[in-house]
Amino acid sequence: MKLLSLIPRAEHGNESREIAPHQLARMKPHPLIIDAREERDFLLGHIEGAIHITRKTLESKVPGVGATFDTPIVIYCAVGTSCASAVEALRRLGYQKVFSLKGGLQSWLEAGGLVESSH
Repeated sequence: MKLLSLIPRAEHGNESREIAPHQLARMKPHPLIIDAREERDFLLGHIEGAIHITRKTLESKVPGVGATFDTPIVIYCAVGTSCASAVEALRRLGYQKVFSLKGGLQSWLEAGGLVESSH
């Protein structure tokens, strides 16, 4: 079942949500997409429309980009291993529709997703 990736699952005792690349590509309206990788990696290539916010500054910067508590937000990293804590941090702040991209940018590219660069 492809919808299983949207079902909340237990991870380190916290509720976490993942979204598959094909689900992100079809999301309407488009969510706020956050690239949590290092800036040099973001500049080399990122999902179209993504904004760069590092994990260290996430909690302080997300409110400043116009996200409301019910704005859909998708966070991704390189391979999907370091976003669960970012999702939890935003959920603790009150954001309700926060997802991590399953498999990160690597899965996005493997699924045929496009990237843009800032060069």
